[in-house]
Amino acid sequence: MVTIPEYYEGKNVLITGATGFMGKVLLEKLLRSCPGVKAAYVLVRPKAGQAPHTRISDMINCKLFDRLREEQPDFGEKIVAVNSDLTKPDLDLSTEDKETVSGCVNIVFHCAATIRFNEPLKDAMQLNVLATQKMVSLAHSMKHLDVFIHVSTAYAHCDRELIEEVVYPPPVDYKKLIDTLEWMDDKLVSLITPKLLGERPNTYTFTKALAEHLVQQESGNLNIAIVRPSIVGASWKEPFPGWIDNFNGPSGIFIAAGKGILRTMRASNNAVADLVPVDVVINTTLAAAWYSGSQRHARPRSMLVYNCTTGGINPFHWGEVEYHVTSTFKRNPLEQAFRRPNVNLTTNHLINQYWIAVSHKAPAFLYDLFLRMSGREPRMMKTITRLHKAMMVLEYFTSHSWVWNTDNVTMLMNQMGAEDKKVFNFDVRQLHWAEYMENYCMGTKKYVLNEELSGLPAARKHLNKLRNIRYTFNTILVVLIWRIFIARSQMARNIWYFVVSLCFKFLSYFRASSTMRY
Repeated sequence: MVTIPEYYEGKNVLITGATGFMGKVLLEKLLRSCPGVKAAYVLVRPKAGQAPHTRISDMINCKLFDRLREEQPDFGEKIVAVNSDLTKPDLDLSTEDKETVSGCVNIVFHCAATIRFNEPLKDAMQLNVLATQKMVSLAHSMKHLDVFIHVSTAYAHCDRELIEEVVYPPPVDYKKLIDTLEWMDDKLVSLITPKLLGERPNTYTFTKALAEHLVQQESGNLNIAIVRPSIVGASWKEPFPGWIDNFNGPSGIFIAAGKGILRTMRASNNAVADLVPVDVVINTTLAAAWYSGSQRHARPRSMLVYNCTTGGINPFHWGEVEYHVTSTFKRNPLEQAFRRPNVNLTTNHLINQYWIAVSHKAPAFLYDLFLRMSGREPRMMKTITRLHKAMMVLEYFTSHSWVWNTDNVTMLMNQMGAEDKKVFNFDVRQLHWAEYMENYCMGTKKYVLNEELSGLPAARKHLNKLRNIRYTFNTILVVLIWRIFIARSQMARNIWYFVVSLCFKFLSYFRASSTMRY
């Protein structure tokens, strides 16, 4: 079998969602590690007055493409921006563009989707199901197509405890649902949504399950591979460790913890955190296309599913995530932190609500009151509200664990040669979590918040100042409690003296026993 770079040599590739987090990493990796690829057609819609080619030009000037820019200065010439909108009829493609992609594209990577977990059902169906249907239809018109890659999610079937690498029956008939939503108004749709979702937590996982079934039903004679990543995080190694460019998913939570804004979260310490580095997902995706495309003649009309997750191979728990995030940000603090990093995880709803009131809402209210009194605009309560919405979205995934079958991922790895395994590495058994989490946290600091490492001494000084303020506050609080309760009550004084004398006796006994031992 040819190597992965050899397979992509001379191939034309079509990518949807190329301006998104995973899409741009896919584009960068493809062009850098497969320099023989002929062209990458990216479907992009105009946005904020910017034409598609302008958006792509701006995107490839970001830090993510620095390494590729050094190795291949003219890489931009291979990127062809195609004006398209996945929500419009026929993808809003011009006749000329449709003829071009139908006549030359060999591989399709369908990465585009809405990642808003609680998107209204109509919008989620439009972006995750109907757009996929249009892409499959376009794929059928491609004369030289080797393989169609559909990027789904490992949580498409999160209502199951054991998730195999198969396409499961859909929760509802997607064709009937599409027809029904056409005549329903938004109010009626919102009323029936909870019933449709069943045990699934949101419209994202629901519509992703429907999209998988749609691909299976409408694939015809196409070669299909479905890649299911779990919670996608910062890069592990490529193009450099810790690259991340958004607040989505755990990244925003990590930043809130580092700033000292997040103090409590409803999560199980022992639940598996199914974090998977973005470069692991992309390497799996590129390898999946290589394998299915290379086997096209031997295995026509094949469909393979890949559960791309760390949970079943190299598990890491949310309690460990919390420890590494707080310890990293204590050593390398974020600038202008609100409080010292310290997060409490609990599965109890009442305890969580108590800590939200005490450690989130009350300090935010007092800080906003201070801002108002000093003539500035209050902002902390708004930040806390946004944080709580993000926490509620993630709560389901931080409180549950799943068993993943990854036989196809293992098979794919075994099919690769030694050099391909090195260049397109997705073996998460090699992932060292402590190192990865530190790089992830530092990536949020450098690439999301754009904080320079030269500012670390000042940030550490600020964090020490916050620690001293906390100690001072606690001392004053103890003195007040003494004055109000203990100093005015004989019974309280007696209890206090008894506890102090008991502690003194214990210390004296411990000291005496230590002396006798030596």
